[in-house]
Amino acid sequence: MSRCAWATREPSLSYHDEEWGVPVYDDRVLFEFLILEGAQAGLSWEMILNKRAGYRKAFSDFDAEKVAAYTEADVERLMLDSSIVRNRLKIQSTLSNAQALLKLQQEHGSFSAYIWDFVNGTPIVNQWSHIQEMPVSTPLSDRISKELKKRGFRFVGTTICYSFMQAVGLVNDHTLDCTRKDACNPTYEKAD
Repeated sequence: MSRCAWATREPSLSYHDEEWGVPVYDDRVLFEFLILEGAQAGLSWEMILNKRAGYRKAFSDFDAEKVAAYTEADVERLMLDSSIVRNRLKIQSTLSNAQALLKLQQEHGSFSAYIWDFVNGTPIVNQWSHIQEMPVSTPLSDRISKELKKRGFRFVGTTICYSFMQAVGLVNDHTLDCTRKDACNPTYEKAD
């Protein structure tokens, strides 16, 4: 199997082969990726993948309603939880992001409808030959970052937003030689 050059060992291999770039429409999963991408800031994605189960447990399987109701006592409890990144600002941002997400859902019906509207409901399929060609941000990730910040989201800078876009399939950045390139394209039909 030919893969993107960054997927070299577990857990990155499974993540690449099963999730990265697959269009996501479920608000819970979108919220999970937004939080995980923010948690990764300044750290390795591999570390976050290794802590993913801990994040799911610590943050009520990314149920935004439950997380939005967390209190300062929950923040203190989470600061002692070694199964996640114990960064107070990142933990607090998860709570405030859950609150912002609930407000956004009220206005737009779902976070999915809101976020997919940025690409008119269709993933942007890039044509990169090498991972070195991939940008770390784009004018669109700049716009999404700005809009999310206006709505009260935190840890949503343009680089985090672009990584989020790649993770949830708003953009398909699998390289041209990667066997997952077509599989992540929503118009792709598997041959029988």
